[in-house]
Amino acid sequence: MRIHPANLLNALTIFVSAFLLFQVEPLIAKTILPWFGGVAAVWTVCLLFFQVALLLGYLYAHFLTQGLGTRTQGWLHAALLVLSLLVLPILPKDSWKPAGLEHPALHILSVLALTVGLPFFLLSATSPLLQAWMANARKDSGVYRFYALSNAGSLLGLLSYPTLVEPRLSTQRQAWSWSVAYAAFAVGCGAIAIMPRGGGATQRQEGQEAPVVRVEWNTRALWIALSACSSALLLAITNHITQNIAAVPFLWIIPLNLYMLSFILCFGSSRWYPRMFFLRLLGVAVGAMAYALSPSLTALPLWILISLFCAGLLVYCMFCHGELARLKPHPSQLTSFYFWSSLGSVAGAAFVAILAPLIFSGFYELDVALGTCVILAVMVHRMDPASPFQQPGWRPALRVLHALAAIVILGLFFLARAESAYTNRMVRNFYGVLRVSDEIAPNVVLLKSDAQPEPDDLRFRRLMNGTITHGLQFLAPSRRDQPASYYSPNSGIGVAFAALASRGPLRVGIIGLGVGTIAAYGRSGDECTFYEINPLVVQIAQQDFSFLRDSKARIAFELGDARLTLERLPRQQFDLLAVDAFSSDSIPVHLLTIEAFQLYFRHLRPDGILAVHISNRNLYLDPVVAAAAQKLGKDAVLVESPGDRANEIFLARWILLANRGAFQQLPAIEKAGKPPKASVHVRLWTDSYSSLFSIMK
Repeated sequence: MRIHPANLLNALTIFVSAFLLFQVEPLIAKTILPWFGGVAAVWTVCLLFFQVALLLGYLYAHFLTQGLGTRTQGWLHAALLVLSLLVLPILPKDSWKPAGLEHPALHILSVLALTVGLPFFLLSATSPLLQAWMANARKDSGVYRFYALSNAGSLLGLLSYPTLVEPRLSTQRQAWSWSVAYAAFAVGCGAIAIMPRGGGATQRQEGQEAPVVRVEWNTRALWIALSACSSALLLAITNHITQNIAAVPFLWIIPLNLYMLSFILCFGSSRWYPRMFFLRLLGVAVGAMAYALSPSLTALPLWILISLFCAGLLVYCMFCHGELARLKPHPSQLTSFYFWSSLGSVAGAAFVAILAPLIFSGFYELDVALGTCVILAVMVHRMDPASPFQQPGWRPALRVLHALAAIVILGLFFLARAESAYTNRMVRNFYGVLRVSDEIAPNVVLLKSDAQPEPDDLRFRRLMNGTITHGLQFLAPSRRDQPASYYSPNSGIGVAFAALASRGPLRVGIIGLGVGTIAAYGRSGDECTFYEINPLVVQIAQQDFSFLRDSKARIAFELGDARLTLERLPRQQFDLLAVDAFSSDSIPVHLLTIEAFQLYFRHLRPDGILAVHISNRNLYLDPVVAAAAQKLGKDAVLVESPGDRANEIFLARWILLANRGAFQQLPAIEKAGKPPKASVHVRLWTDSYSSLFSIMK
C-alpha cells in the first residue's frame, strides 16, 4: 500500500494501535477465564465488551471531529491518553474474582471495564480519528486504505499472541509488556494529537463550504445489517467450535483472524471481492455448514469440522464485508460509517452473547445467523439497481436465492420441532445448553437367562451438555441405582471406591455434578461434596434424577468454580477427590495445570486418591496428567474400562493419582490399570502455559 510520506507517522500509529488492541483481547480473556469455569461463553462476553468499546471509540471519534475545533480535539485526546496511563498495568485484582453468586456475564463486563476499559476505548478511537484528521487536512480520498492497514495490525496482533507471546511469557509478564508498549503508544499518539495540522475548518478559504454528502437511511440500515450478520456469525461459529473442544486463545483466534482477513481484503482493494463468485460460494457454504450441523456428523475428525466451519465463516464474511466496502461513503462521512458499522457489530455480538441465551433453549443462534445472511443476500441484490440479478437473464437465479432463504427458515423450524419432540427438558444459561430426554437402550445382547429384557428395564433418562452425555439413569426401580455411562463399577472411579471400601466412612469430593451418578457409590456415614459451577445442573440432578435422593451418603454442594472454591476453603482431608468437570467435550484448562494439581493434593489425605476423568473425543489428555504426576512425584495409574452398549456403559478413561507408595496398599488399583504414557512433545501445563496443538487426536 502506497502511503504519502506526511502520513507515515499516522500510518505507524494506526498500525500499532490495532496491534495492541488485538493483543489485549486474548490476553485479558485468558487471564479471567479460570474465574468463570473456563467455559466458552467467557470469550463470547469478552468479544461483546470489545465490540461495545469499539463502538464507543468510534462514536467518540465522530463527535470529536464534528463538534470541536482542531486544536481542542488534539488537546482533549492527549489528556485522555495521559489519564489512561493511571490504570496500568492491566492486571485484574484478585479481589474481583467472583464469589459464585453474581451473574457471570455482568461480572465479566465490569472486570473488563475496570481493567482495560479506557485504554481499549482510546485504542479503538485511534484509527477513525487519525483518518478523519488526515482527510480534513489533505482531502485524501484514499483514507479507507488505512482501514485495511488497521486490520492488518489487528491480524498480526492476533496471530502473534498464540504463536509467539503466549508460549514464551507468563500471563503477568504479558500484561506488563503490553502496558509498557501502550505507554509508548500513548506518548506517540499524544504528540500527534497536539501537533499542528494543515487543513480543517480553520484552513478553508472564506466562503468555501465543507462538502455535504447525503447518506440515505436504507444505506445506513445495510451498514448495520451487514456488520451485525458477520459479527453474529463470528461469535456463533466460535461458540460452536470451542464448546466441544476447549475455551483457549488459539481456538478463539482462528475465526477472529478470518473475520479480520476479510476486512483487509475487502477494504484493501475491490478486486478481492468478485461479487458473483462469492454469491455462488455463499450458497455452497450454507449447504455445507447446515450439513455439518447434523448430529450424525459429530464423529468427523476435528480438523475437518474446524476447517469446514472456518471456511464457511470466511465466505460469509467476504460477502458481508465486500458489500460493506461497496457501500462505503465519501471520506467526509468516514467516522459516521465507522459508527454505524460498529453499531451493527455490537448488535450481532449482543444477539449471540446476551439475547440468544435468554430466548433460545438450545444453540440456535448459528442457524439463525446462517439463515439471516441468506435473506440479507437477497435483500442486497433486490435493493441494488446495478446488481446483475436486476437483469432479465439473472432473475431466475434471484428466485433460487429466495427459495434457499425459505428452505433455511423452514429447516430451522423443523429442527426445533424435531429436537423438542424427544426432549423432556431443555434449558440454557451462561454455561451452556442442557437437555434431558427419555430413551430406550439398544437390545444388543440377551440377558444371562437368555430371556428378552423387559422394555421398562431398557428405559433410561439422559442428560446432554452440548453433544456429550453427562450422565444417565435407568428408570426401572430395579436398575435405578446402577452407575452407568462413564461411572460403571469397572471404571476408574468405580475401582477407586472399591479399593477404599475397607476404610471407614469416606470423605469424597467431586468436581462436576452431572446427574449425580457418583453419589450411587456413597455408603451410610460417607460424605460426598459436589463442586458445581452451573446452578441448572444442580436443579436437574435433584429434580429429574434420583441418584442424590437415593444415596446413603450425606450430600453437600458448593456452587461456583471448583478451583476458586477450593482455594478459599481450609484443607478438606478427602479420601477421594474426583475431577470430572467438562462441558460437552470442552475442557476447563485451568483444572489441569500443575497449580490445580497442587491444590487437589492439598485437600487430600496423605493416603488419598485423586481421580481425573480424561475421556475425550478430540483431545489426548494422558500426557498432560502424566506430566503433572511426574512433576509432583506422584504415582499414576490409567484405568480404561470397555463399553457395554446394552447397559449404556461407555468406554471410560480415568487416571488415578496418589502419593508415592500409596497404591502398594491398594493392589486392586495397580491390577486394574497401567501407568499413563508421558510425551516429550507435551510440556507441563501451568496457569501461564497450556497448548492443545500437541494433544489433538
